[in-house]
Amino acid sequence: MAGTVYLVGAGPGDPGLLTLRGAELLSRAQVVVYDYLASPELLKLAPDDAEIIYAGKSGKNHTLSQDGINTLLIEKAKAGNSVVRLKGGDPYIFGRGGEEAQELYKAGISFEVVPGVSSTAAAAAYAGVPLTHRDYSSQVVFITGHEREEREGSVHDWKALKAIGTLVAVMGVKELPSIAANLLKAGKDPNTPCVMIERGTTPRQRVAAAPLEKIAETAESARISAPSLLVVGGVARLRDELNWFERRPLTGLRILLTRTSEQAGTLSRSLRELGAEVIERPIIKIEPAAQGGGALSDHIRRIKDYDYLVLTSPNGVKIFFAGLKEEKLDARALSGVRIAVMGPGTGEALASYGLIPDILPERFVSEGLLEAFKKEKPGKALLARAAEAREVLPRGLTDMGFSVEILTLYRTSPVPKTEADEDLLIDPPHLSTITSASTARGLSGLVPEGLRVKFPCASIGPVTTAEARRLGFPVALEAEVSTVSGLVEAILKGAERIRSRRI
Repeated sequence: MAGTVYLVGAGPGDPGLLTLRGAELLSRAQVVVYDYLASPELLKLAPDDAEIIYAGKSGKNHTLSQDGINTLLIEKAKAGNSVVRLKGGDPYIFGRGGEEAQELYKAGISFEVVPGVSSTAAAAAYAGVPLTHRDYSSQVVFITGHEREEREGSVHDWKALKAIGTLVAVMGVKELPSIAANLLKAGKDPNTPCVMIERGTTPRQRVAAAPLEKIAETAESARISAPSLLVVGGVARLRDELNWFERRPLTGLRILLTRTSEQAGTLSRSLRELGAEVIERPIIKIEPAAQGGGALSDHIRRIKDYDYLVLTSPNGVKIFFAGLKEEKLDARALSGVRIAVMGPGTGEALASYGLIPDILPERFVSEGLLEAFKKEKPGKALLARAAEAREVLPRGLTDMGFSVEILTLYRTSPVPKTEADEDLLIDPPHLSTITSASTARGLSGLVPEGLRVKFPCASIGPVTTAEARRLGFPVALEAEVSTVSGLVEAILKGAERIRSRRI
């Protein structure tokens, strides 16, 4: 039985603008065929075993011809697959979605069209330009600046277009001088405000603004390139008031996130919302430690023997409670055991299992936790931690009279290099975040020693800072409070300094 092809609008570039229906279809797709203009971030929504096929077309550079794409969609659907055709913007607005749907219809393939947020409206909105406004325009016309090469002359009626309140031209970088000349020749006021928007809605958005008679030379001087959108009309003068997107505090900063994929979410989202271009590149991966003789299960079965359980990271919490579940136990098994955590992140992970820590230090490092333990009665403590953890905590607790057993829950290992890493070395980010000594060591495995001076870091705390500097990385910023929110606050405070110069 043949499958279905879903023509899904991926939106204009900001992955947050994908529709709920589009996300649902991606989450269960068997084949994804995606465009040059579709954000690669969206591919993370597809199942791990989905077949991902790039069919990008940029100008005259085609990975697949349009006929090739049509044939591919039909073949994959006839093989019984659920196929998502992920198209930039909206499939039916200058996206050739209509042509693809026609071919699917002719081949007897069922299809569904999922509209997307079109760049024609979204890029303008992100540039501070409302396409309609009662004081300026009640009409909008969309045209393409990339017409069929075999057509003689222009399909556009320039005399009619010159009277339109707001004119939007997509794919018009190459033809911008011609578009401006045709409008001027048709009688359009040379002082009509215009904006040319490159890579709208993405962190690399750039805008050139000028009157119609100067927009072509202004865009060329600014080196505006495709994909771009031209807006012509009085509404363009509102950009000075309404340009919200480029005013965000981290606009223009490229920030490398080195956290594991599971932990990057909150930090990544916070930095993106503040305007940063975020590059997610997990440096280390977390692997449960080999439990010779069933060490984890053995400690869990004897949990009532301990007065204290010390958890030093969210990863440790996750693995420990997975062990509890394996033993068919839950949080009730910890009744009577005082639980200590290293910081609020670990505390939040613990809270997800319905428990509140008994001991939370004021400083979120081993030394801080030792300070908190000075108020406790010495007893038997189970320290559940990573293999690479420092010895400060067990030594300090032992010196204070506690009996300490160490349970190694996990270890970290480097994530192998990829081809994309070469691009990072050629064009380093403005800032790399490091959230532990292990991520600092992981980053050193990615960046050769001679290049580390070009990778300024934002560190989550003093222990991480010390390790980064030992490895040769300049630490430009350090969080005052060793949490993700503290790290974001440090980046905000240092943004202007980082933006203005490479450290």
